[in-house]
Amino acid sequence: MPSSPSSTTSPSSTTSPSSTAPAPTSTAARRKPSGNGPSGAAARLFLPLIALCTAVTAANIYLAAPLLPLIAHDMGSTPSAVAWLASVAQLGYAAGLLFFAPLGDSVNRRRLVAVLSLVATAALLAAAASAGTGALAGAVLVASAATVVPQLLVPLVAERAPADRRARHVAAVIAGLFTGVVAARVLGGLAGEAFGWRAVFVGAAVLTAVLGLATAYILPVERRRRRGPLFAGLVAIPGLVRRSPDLWRACVRQAGMYGAWSALWTSLALLLTEDEGYGMTTAAAGLFGLFGLAASVVAPLAGGLVDRFGAAKVVRCAYGLAALSVPLFWLGGHVMAALCAAAVLVHAALVASHVANQTLALTTTSAPATANTAYVVAGFAGGALASALAGPAFGHWGWGGVCAVAGAWLVLGWTATVVRRVR
Repeated sequence: MPSSPSSTTSPSSTTSPSSTAPAPTSTAARRKPSGNGPSGAAARLFLPLIALCTAVTAANIYLAAPLLPLIAHDMGSTPSAVAWLASVAQLGYAAGLLFFAPLGDSVNRRRLVAVLSLVATAALLAAAASAGTGALAGAVLVASAATVVPQLLVPLVAERAPADRRARHVAAVIAGLFTGVVAARVLGGLAGEAFGWRAVFVGAAVLTAVLGLATAYILPVERRRRRGPLFAGLVAIPGLVRRSPDLWRACVRQAGMYGAWSALWTSLALLLTEDEGYGMTTAAAGLFGLFGLAASVVAPLAGGLVDRFGAAKVVRCAYGLAALSVPLFWLGGHVMAALCAAAVLVHAALVASHVANQTLALTTTSAPATANTAYVVAGFAGGALASALAGPAFGHWGWGGVCAVAGAWLVLGWTATVVRRVR
């Protein structure tokens, strides 16, 4: 099979910290698709359909969160007693990232996307039919594990994109991902109120099946590119990160950025709804999630900046925006205008950093799917740990404690990468 741009990348040890593309190759080689797929109208729909599929599948991870009060009422429980269902979704996604995402380097992605989409569809339908929280948790776990389709598609988009527009193509998919997250939190809650939580899961199942299979159809036909154990990519992750300073840097910096965002954003509902804070209703606090749309708007702009100025400069600017947002969040504990401004800034910083770091991760090694898995898992781990610390910090020190956790994560993410230099 013709080699993709990523497979012709020079070794990571010789890669510049600010580079965002593989070693130079001929224009024809950079633009040549990896495999054969539909042409004409299907080819023009390739990127938009992948972005839309990413939005729908990413939404599945956060589908249960806004529906928890409705699920609790239906099952004769309380929202706090079923809140763990949201954590089950995160656990399932983490497992899917580790086991399924690296397969993009070793199996036919067209077939894998189709299979995972059908598995997610079946699990979502099972969730809608669940009679108890145990069955619902199992269905949500499986659906979330199969929802790693976006992380299979991003490396493919990077491979097929022209080198001078690679970050912009990656940004289009990332914009779809963030749009899906916002839609799950806002539209999912509204649809649940109107039609019930079970109908939301059924609707998600239908969308997942239609868009997943449509996306699989337009993907290039690939032959198996590696021999050996099926999960060899999972075993290769530690060594790959160790050998590639650029990948290591992208992982750590995004872990710091995502941790800061996660600490602030997951604790924000406490500030907005508690009597000591703003005393909003849950529905009104949920609409604050619309500020996440700033990420979808910023992603294409960030992609163009990465293509023009390089990943390192964009990440530095993103960290500057995030650092500015932390004191604004602290002030937002008493001033709503500051809180709104901080919400926009932190989303802009998160997505700009994500576009830059993920583009770097995808183009710095010869195993883009495995590198992408390492990158996403690192960010996920940073966010999960920061969220775990933010809750107790809010309980002991209030909103100021949450802001301190976010600030500390930014400092750790940046200083750790500054200390380690490329050898």
